Order: sequence, then C-alpha cells, then structure tokens
Amino acid sequence: MARSDLLVSLVRAAVAGDRARARSTAEAIAADERAKNHHLLAERLQQALSSLSVGVPGTGAGVTGPAGREAILEISPRIRLDDLLLSLPAREAARQLVEEHARADVLRAHGLEPRHRVLLSGPPGNGKTSFAEAIAEALALPLFLVRYDVLVGSYLGETNARLRRLFDYVRTTPCVLLFDEFDALGKERGDIHETGEIKRVVSFLLMQIDQLPSWTIVMAATNHAELLDRAVWRRFQYRLSFPAPSEREVAAFLDRIMSAWPRKPKVPAARIAERLGALSYAEAKDFCLDVRRREILGLGEISVDEALQAELRTWESRVRSEIRDGGGKGVPTASRRAGGTTRA
Repeated sequence: MARSDLLVSLVRAAVAGDRARARSTAEAIAADERAKNHHLLAERLQQALSSLSVGVPGTGAGVTGPAGREAILEISPRIRLDDLLLSLPAREAARQLVEEHARADVLRAHGLEPRHRVLLSGPPGNGKTSFAEAIAEALALPLFLVRYDVLVGSYLGETNARLRRLFDYVRTTPCVLLFDEFDALGKERGDIHETGEIKRVVSFLLMQIDQLPSWTIVMAATNHAELLDRAVWRRFQYRLSFPAPSEREVAAFLDRIMSAWPRKPKVPAARIAERLGALSYAEAKDFCLDVRRREILGLGEISVDEALQAELRTWESRVRSEIRDGGGKGVPTASRRAGGTTRA
C-alpha cells in the first residue's frame, strides 16, 4: 500500500475509533520507514504504539504495552558462526543468508527480496538454536524466542489472537524470530487425533509466516520433522538438516574446546571421542565443562589428565547403568549408543 493510502487509512481509523485498524496501519508505516532506513522515526512510531490499548478479539479485554511482546523472550546473541561446526549445506546457507540481508538494498534495486524463512531439523543438541543465534549475531539483530507458555491458550480462538499480536509486533522490528520445538504448533493437519482448533492454528500460522516482511527472519526448529504438516515445508526457503555428529566431528569439537584451556589433556581428542561413543554436540560440551570443573575444584592437586580420566570413567559407568536398568528403552539415543562400538 502506498504511503498516502496508509496515512488516509490511519486518519479514518482514528476518526472511527477503530484501535485495531489504527495499530495495524501505524505498524505498516513503521515497517515502511524501517525499510527506508529511517530507524529513528520508526522507533518513535513504535514507542507511540506501545501506549495504545488494543482489545483482544473475542475477549473484550485490553492489553497495554507493545502487543505481542509478552509472547517473546529476547536473547542477546553471543555465539558467532565461526564458533559452530556446520555441515557444508548449513555453512553455505548461513553465508548466503547473511550476505543477502547485509546487501538487501542491492537485491531490492533489482526487484528481489532477501530470503528470510529457515526450517531447521535434526536430533536435539546439535546446533539448531545456536545456528539461529549466530545468524542474529552476524546481522546485529535481536533473537526473539517464542514462548509457548504464553502463546498457547486454552479457549477457542485464543491462540490465534495471540499469534496475530505476536506477528504484528515482529513485522515492525527487524529480528530473528525462532520457533523452537516447532512441531508443537505446526503439526500435520491430516492427523485424525488432532482437534479442529489445532488445524485452525496451523492454517493461521502458515498464513502469518507467508505475510512476514523480509527484514523479519523467521526460523523454525524441530526434533521431529516427521510430525510437521506437509504445507510447512514449502513455506521455508531454506530447509537445513542438523544430524548427530560423527566420531570425527566430535573429536574436532572436543579439540577446539580443549585447545582453549590453560592446560590441554595429553590424550588425543580422537581417543576421547572414541571412548565417549555417539553423542550430540551439547553432550560433548557438557562433558568438557565437567572435566574443567573437576580440574578447577582440585585446586592444583588434580591435573587435567586425571580429571579427564575420572570423567571418562563416570561417563562409561553411567551409560552402562542406563543400558542395564532400561534395557536401552526410554534412554536417549546418544546415551544408549555411547560407549559402544557400533553406530545406528
């Protein structure tokens, strides 16, 4: 919509007392100003909007403050892309994504927009959330993590109303919006066990994702890609897989962490990875932190190698106990396979 039309729509909404329409029009003007790099004006518009009370459709209740902000946890990005061990497709996608947004004006001059919808899938602990944080850090954008405890309501239409407010907010704020555990919302609509309300939420969610401007980067992460609605996949321009790391990749990850310690263990990282077995990057990092804590609390009486051997024995003992007590059932995949010589 042209700026003149937006201004006319804003005046009409104000005259009619239509606060919802006034807010959406003002947010569209703020988004237009941000796209033109008029950040000061856009910020003043956003501050003015924060004082506007908006009724939630169907409830008659008023909400003060930036609508939709309550369903977001803002995280200051600290992880850098160089800190991550990424597969070639993920590394190349990250490079392209950062370049397209850093040089968005060049694309727009040729009638194109930077890609901004990314789907991340794979087992837990292998870098999906870290990837989103690293992209936000590279582009100097805030990372917004969606809070399902606030977003999902128990009454008919309540979740859609909150989703609408959430998307209205992020449209005017350049950011990286992360839906972690995305399968909680984007479930397959053909599942006969799901309610009609969930199906309406999925349809509304996909429509909102389609309408997001390119300066809002939306990322959806899931550990269960098989549960996602089939229509979800085509909504995303990047579909990246984060599989469990191989033993060689775990060794490289361990070596990177331990090389930054004051004293590096004498045992090669490859040997440590072999004894740990199959595990995620998150588990490997936790193991390294356990070794470092044991060494530090030893106050010089425990060497890093002694701390390492003690933690390896603890790790192997715990894995054997989990396999013996659970028979492999109900135990996380990485823990079941750890300590063994075969891989799934």
